[in-house]
Amino acid sequence: MIRTRLAALPLLLVSAPALATISVPERKIVAAADEGADRNLALLEKLVAQNSGTRNVEGVRKVRDMLVPEFAALGFSTKWVPMDQVGRAGHLIATHKGKAGTTRMLLIGHLDTVFEPSSPFQTTTREGDKLHGPGAGDDKGGVVVMLAALRAMKAAGTLARANIEVVLTGDEEAAGTPVDIARADLVAAGKRADVALDFEGLVVIDGQDYGSIARRSAREYTITSTGQTAHSSGIFSPEVGDGAVYELARIIDSFREELPEPNLTFNIGLVAGGATAGLSADEAQVTASGKTNVIPPIAIAKGDFRALTQEQVDRVKAKMEAIVARHLPRTDARIVFKDGYPPMAPTPGNQLLLDKLNAINADLGLARMPALDPLKRGAGDISFVAQYVDGLAGLGPASSGDHTPEERVDLTSFPRQVKRAAVLMTRLSQ
Repeated sequence: MIRTRLAALPLLLVSAPALATISVPERKIVAAADEGADRNLALLEKLVAQNSGTRNVEGVRKVRDMLVPEFAALGFSTKWVPMDQVGRAGHLIATHKGKAGTTRMLLIGHLDTVFEPSSPFQTTTREGDKLHGPGAGDDKGGVVVMLAALRAMKAAGTLARANIEVVLTGDEEAAGTPVDIARADLVAAGKRADVALDFEGLVVIDGQDYGSIARRSAREYTITSTGQTAHSSGIFSPEVGDGAVYELARIIDSFREELPEPNLTFNIGLVAGGATAGLSADEAQVTASGKTNVIPPIAIAKGDFRALTQEQVDRVKAKMEAIVARHLPRTDARIVFKDGYPPMAPTPGNQLLLDKLNAINADLGLARMPALDPLKRGAGDISFVAQYVDGLAGLGPASSGDHTPEERVDLTSFPRQVKRAAVLMTRLSQ
């Protein structure tokens, strides 16, 4: 892939010695970030208290309603893009027009969480330097960091010149289908941008902050195997063959033996077979019935695989299809792939953005951030624009226990993430 737009932005890309001191506006950003803790916490608690599970359409819209005034106060125009056609609430898009010709920045976050109204995890609790609550880190904490960074820029006078488009999706945790409709607005924004900045959580390992310049893909698949049914005494005979369950077991074990390679993971998360087998409408359950003395005519498995580049995605998919097509005697099988998240491959432009952030870290007296191993985090919305624009992920706060009832966001990480993001956007807009 050839990148051209960033090549026209020498202030962004050219390596240079770190500044001896930060500028006067940047000092104002630092002060605003340090002074905004109470406001940030109040907004975060308000957002987390509102359930916005992906399928809770009204809940997602209520979070939107809380955020629209926040963006409006910063001079952003906002619009809501409904996603009724894919069974989701919609996306909030906020736009700030700055000085013509300066870097066009796309900021990415999301309104939804994995915790639907049926989840027992609904309450928010302050625990010292942590806030325990559904979505506190993923991604309501990230949205709060984004807004706090923009407020700090406004306080310092650097927001006025910045060209920024914000896309907050309402279904990041379970994208609506078809994906090409669900992510059309995000992709269009990516094509308009010069830089994409994703405000999902900061990864901290053993006290070390990491920058994310790559995220792997995520794609689901369903394997259905079939065979001839008969009395179990005829199993493996030329007339009956091996049955659907052995065919499915062959495929799964062949995946285990033949697919492994760097940056690839693949998993079977659901499996069943018997005289009957079928998936539920939401494909989260499978029911089966049978007897031990009956050769099963059907078996079903669902899984996912994750890869780092589109070339790897295509190559692994072809290998999986070839394995499925081999077949045991008197059996058949097919694999169906579901649209998912594309990869955000590591690129020189992504690395240069992290280099720019590390120059800021040096100026702020913060530790250098190495590039995170992409195996350490899941897929995300920034991947949908990665083929069009260079980007950096992980600008939200640090958290632990994401997607579980133990989700806790680290409130001490907010000031440094706000400073990093605000100074980065300020320098990109110059």
